[in-house]
Amino acid sequence: MKPELWPSVETRGELAPAEFEWLHTNGAGAYSMSTGALMHTRRFHGMLVAALDPPLERYVLLSHAETTVTTRKRVYSLSTHRFPDVAPTPGYRLLSSFAQDPLPRWTYKLGAASFERTLALVRGKNVLVIRYVWRGKFPAKLTVKPLLSMRPIHELQREGQGLVQAVRLRPGRVVVRPVRELPPMVFGHSGMFMGSPDWWRRFEYTADQRRNVHYQEDLWTPGTFELALRPGEPTYLVVGLGEIPETEPSELMAQTENFLRALDPGKEHSLAVRALHIAAEQYRVADCERPATIAGYPWLGVRTRDTLISLVGLYLVPGLVEQAKHVLATVTSAHRGGLLLSGMKESSTPNESPSVDASLWLFETVRELVKITGPSDDFVQQRMLPLLIGIFDRVTRPTPAMVWLTDDGLLETGGDAEALTWMDSFARGQLVTPRRGLAVELQALWSRGCDTLAMLADESGNSQLAHRARAARDATRSAFKKCFWCEETNYPYDHLDATADPLATSAIRPNALIALSVDPEMFERWQAQAIVLQARTRLLTPKGLRTLDPGHPQYVGYYEGGMEDLRAAYHQGVVWGYLLGVFARAALRLEPDDFELQMDLRDSILAAMNHGPTLGQVSQLASGDPPFVTGGSPAQAWSVAEFLRTLQRELGR
Repeated sequence: MKPELWPSVETRGELAPAEFEWLHTNGAGAYSMSTGALMHTRRFHGMLVAALDPPLERYVLLSHAETTVTTRKRVYSLSTHRFPDVAPTPGYRLLSSFAQDPLPRWTYKLGAASFERTLALVRGKNVLVIRYVWRGKFPAKLTVKPLLSMRPIHELQREGQGLVQAVRLRPGRVVVRPVRELPPMVFGHSGMFMGSPDWWRRFEYTADQRRNVHYQEDLWTPGTFELALRPGEPTYLVVGLGEIPETEPSELMAQTENFLRALDPGKEHSLAVRALHIAAEQYRVADCERPATIAGYPWLGVRTRDTLISLVGLYLVPGLVEQAKHVLATVTSAHRGGLLLSGMKESSTPNESPSVDASLWLFETVRELVKITGPSDDFVQQRMLPLLIGIFDRVTRPTPAMVWLTDDGLLETGGDAEALTWMDSFARGQLVTPRRGLAVELQALWSRGCDTLAMLADESGNSQLAHRARAARDATRSAFKKCFWCEETNYPYDHLDATADPLATSAIRPNALIALSVDPEMFERWQAQAIVLQARTRLLTPKGLRTLDPGHPQYVGYYEGGMEDLRAAYHQGVVWGYLLGVFARAALRLEPDDFELQMDLRDSILAAMNHGPTLGQVSQLASGDPPFVTGGSPAQAWSVAEFLRTLQRELGR
């Protein structure tokens, strides 16, 4: 199957082809997301999920808009839901197709007539516009019953949690404020509203159920809208938090549609590259006071590591250099003790902690930025260089705490902090993949980072700092070459720790490949060839790279079970799609003119693109064993970013 610029699915009244997910965002943290049948399978799904403090503090406000069309002869209920111990309600049987071209659009077959519903989020605002078009011989009546959640995305609503019927009616407006702590919900319409507050109970979310977390929710409605349907004439319902624009709904939809169509870079690029340019926009948050990158939908927020790894593909490859600077300014604005924090705090989540590897990734991201701006760029010199100096001073501080240098110049981590490497994952109260000590990819990030710092210090005229940075770089590279190669595996040690199990330290993981792609000067050519060969043989799959060699006794091949099982499998064999980009850079550096390799890499990326659960997006994870079922976040920033970076920059396709 080839990539589609604007994806579409023919469902023809069947449920299975309508269980894919779709995603639509507003550039400020708000989103709409569900399945093709609009049958929510996750607590995170909703028609209007608003960002109260853009880009975060996200709330599911409008979960559903229960829709019924009444003609002269029949009443058609279009909704599909799951409730306990019964089959899904049958609205999907009327659904003939879904298309996102570029707005999410559903077409229903209602007897000899058809009915179309289209959604658009207003750019930069917590406002949803729904357009209904009736294509029948005679007029019909539309009833829409909004079902509200009014809660943070990670929680669930229950009947009796204090929602109140406080309704104000104005010409063409209904204002409802069921939760006093939140701004009111405003509905703009051209029909009648009949207040009839009620609870709809026990909606079931099957994806949550599979993860052994609470999966039933009660939703509340303030009443019902009645709208007239005239053949061929659009009818609108506008839903917003706090207020809705005075602009005509048709114009609001046109603005969003025109913006999305303009994302297509044109036919001079391959269809896959064009599709990835469009997918990349879903993660860019530019229309708010804190420009940022959403790490993944629907539950991931703003993560520093994810942002820095994604920035090249999401911003620099499309030429959005100024946006990239704004995002860097946001994500680096919070730091503690010389280290960047692991992310921005989402509503009702614990405070973020300092992150070692995110701090080191900043050097690599700035290096990529400098390739475009040059080292004398004001933003680089005035905003980034002081941060890099602070991280350098923190690591080289004599007193060890969380991260420090050994006597021979290697970078060591320790302590109870969670954010030391990207493979930190806790399950059942324990660290699943402990990599304290000397992690292989952190050595490369540090040595390459010192090289970047020396370059920028030279540009600023600080020769003393440049000398210190180069000395640290050379010491790390020299010490690394003496102790990190494992003769038994013909592959670098994953990490060195005298207290760890030798099976863990010598495990074949993709971290050595990350190290090779970041700083090839750490390795001899024969070592680089061995790393790429081992990665190709033991780790590479059609969806990305495994996080552990299948021959290892701790390998977990399938990503399934409850939340604790999933966390335990993250880095014990589960495939991560973004690692295809890492593999491509390492392999192409060795054989830049190998046409067969280029075709293999392209085909791998196309295969990974075309089997995700969300239309037009790339998922976070997949199982390590066939059939490599996708999992994790169904739409992941660094997967999209690395695929776009690889196809357009490394492969020129």
